[in-house]
Amino acid sequence: QVRLVESGGGLVQPGDSLRLSCAVSGGIFSTYAVAWFRQAPGKEREFVAVLSWNGYRSNYADSVKGRFTISRDNAKNTVYLQMSSLKPEDTAVYYCAAVNYGGGASRPTSYDVWGQGTQVTVSS
Repeated sequence: QVRLVESGGGLVQPGDSLRLSCAVSGGIFSTYAVAWFRQAPGKEREFVAVLSWNGYRSNYADSVKGRFTISRDNAKNTVYLQMSSLKPEDTAVYYCAAVNYGGGASRPTSYDVWGQGTQVTVSS
């Protein structure tokens, strides 16, 4: 059974950087597409970024393009979300999600495994 565990969240100031990690266990990591979503209080869960299973395709939400970068380390079974130039509106619980042989979908319903989330708060 595949399990995802996020880490790296915290409280930062506007303009700071932060790197989130999503550790994947229980499956063949190299066959999974992994995406990041986020959910702010009172709002729906929204797509942030995704990297396809083979690493050839990435996609980002318009709100984070040029500021966030998704990457994967197959040797460590981990996907990262490097976030820079953080803004207060980036405050949310960030979730990673995975699907086997995924091509890079942005809908939450396309993913069948989810982590528990990690809180990111951007505030001065």
